[in-house]
Amino acid sequence: MNTTIRRRVGVHTAVTAGGVIMLGPLVLMLAGTFLVGNPLNGDLTPHLTLEHVRDAWAALDWPRVYGTSVLVTGAIFLAQVVTSLPVAYALARWEFRGRRLTFKLVLICLVIPVQVTGIPIYFLLSGLGLLDGYLALILPSVGSGFCIYLFRQFILAIPVSLFDAARLDGVGPVAMLWRVVLPHVRPALVAAGVFSVVSHWNDLYWPSVVLTTDRAATVPYAVAGVSGPESTVPLNVQLAIAALAALPLLVCFLLIQRHLVRGLVLTADGE
Repeated sequence: MNTTIRRRVGVHTAVTAGGVIMLGPLVLMLAGTFLVGNPLNGDLTPHLTLEHVRDAWAALDWPRVYGTSVLVTGAIFLAQVVTSLPVAYALARWEFRGRRLTFKLVLICLVIPVQVTGIPIYFLLSGLGLLDGYLALILPSVGSGFCIYLFRQFILAIPVSLFDAARLDGVGPVAMLWRVVLPHVRPALVAAGVFSVVSHWNDLYWPSVVLTTDRAATVPYAVAGVSGPESTVPLNVQLAIAALAALPLLVCFLLIQRHLVRGLVLTADGE
């Protein structure tokens, strides 16, 4: 067996092992949701049932929880686009003093954990009387260093001639964003949207910090209230609840996966 074949076998083996590790929890969740028995001790029978799904749907007010998560994640992403796209355009195409320093500060923001800034943000929201509400979930995530970086790298791939032609036509900075930048960064918007929505849809840390009631409960916050080792909810029903929590993300990913891959590839080309 020559070196090339051994290398390919090693790569395929590593990819297969990684796929098994990644898909293992998903298979366990689906098995516990639709099969009879306990999936942890292997006590499963090949009999399909929807009873666990019905019990999981009855355990939570899913329309309200879904609606809250859609509102919060949608508002966060829209705010991130509105605030990040102009900054990214300025960092990519404008010449001004301190541009390199500003971009370095954006990169620094990428490596600062949210827990580091959580305490001052909490006291700020508390002083404004915004705790236990939608604004407490949305406002801390309006600014996004990741979106700024992603949009900047993508804008760098847009030919300079397009911007020069638009300026000759009398297009101003605001119109430049709307008429030139936005149509060319749609794949990047899809990629940023996926990362933003998935991150905030699955976020349990921040809702647990700022929420004290179920009035603005998101999906993870509501699921955490009925799941866990001390929960009285049966294990199979907990797995079905987890499946219902992940279902919207899985559907969205299947619908936009082609645009997501294209956005990531084009972003990499702009570096």
